[in-house]
Amino acid sequence: MRRMTPARFPETLAFLMRRRALSRLGAMSALAFSQKIHATRHTDRKQRIVCIGGALTEIVYEIGAQSCLVGVDTTSTFPKEAQLIPQVGYARSLSAEGILALAPTSVIATEEAGPPGVLRQLSAAGVSVDVLDSGYRYQGVIRRIAVLGRLLNQETAAVALIERLNLEWSQLDSAKPSNTSIISTSARVLFLFAHSANRLMAAGVQTGAHAMIEYAGAINAASGYSGYRPLTPESLIAARPDILLVTDHGFRALGDLSAVLKLPGVMQTPAGKNQHIIAMDASLLLGFGPRLPFAVKSLMSQFMGARDS
Repeated sequence: MRRMTPARFPETLAFLMRRRALSRLGAMSALAFSQKIHATRHTDRKQRIVCIGGALTEIVYEIGAQSCLVGVDTTSTFPKEAQLIPQVGYARSLSAEGILALAPTSVIATEEAGPPGVLRQLSAAGVSVDVLDSGYRYQGVIRRIAVLGRLLNQETAAVALIERLNLEWSQLDSAKPSNTSIISTSARVLFLFAHSANRLMAAGVQTGAHAMIEYAGAINAASGYSGYRPLTPESLIAARPDILLVTDHGFRALGDLSAVLKLPGVMQTPAGKNQHIIAMDASLLLGFGPRLPFAVKSLMSQFMGARDS
């Protein structure tokens, strides 16, 4: 065994210190190189998006980022191509296992997505979870487009979509009567949320249906409360609706026009007597996505047609 003498100690110590410094420098360089490689891989890694909310899925398609989609919820029915993407269930009753099985890098959802525990599980598993405001206003649609454009690196396409929608919305506003006295002759519309003939709910204020009715120039016949409430024959008659508005899904759940007219109280309303029942695709009517100007224009036309008939 080699022993160090006192005479050689300073020289040996200096050598060891130089070697340690070089070793540390090499380790630091390797670490920096490793971090650079990791950052490059992260940047180059293809996004795998699970989108929860039909309107958000529509925006993803509109800005040309659909190649990132690996999963959607059951409300993502438009465009038709979205129906070919694996589904992860209903937005309000998600399963973490089903979503994680798709190996997503990110989950993008509205506030309606849940349950909250599932979103926390996804986040804990390392999946980026972005929850967007689901406010039922046109301005909210514009904000969601801008956020998705940033999240999916499609800012230019998002700006172009916003400009197009702003133009469509301004044209829609200019088509509305400016005389405020028109309110006195506006149609009274009652939105029915129907699972079956025995489970009818009416939409009050602070709902998507209420916003759509007002955007289309009509009056919500059930504006005395917030959210949805069970509808009784007495409250239906008291609301005096000129038009009953339902989703196409709700209409099918009730049966057909004759079945709707047979609901208790319907024939005691102006809507029932004149058979003014309007059904619209649920994702178009209540989605608040990029088709909002078209949806309002279509609804406005149908309201005016019913009022004038």
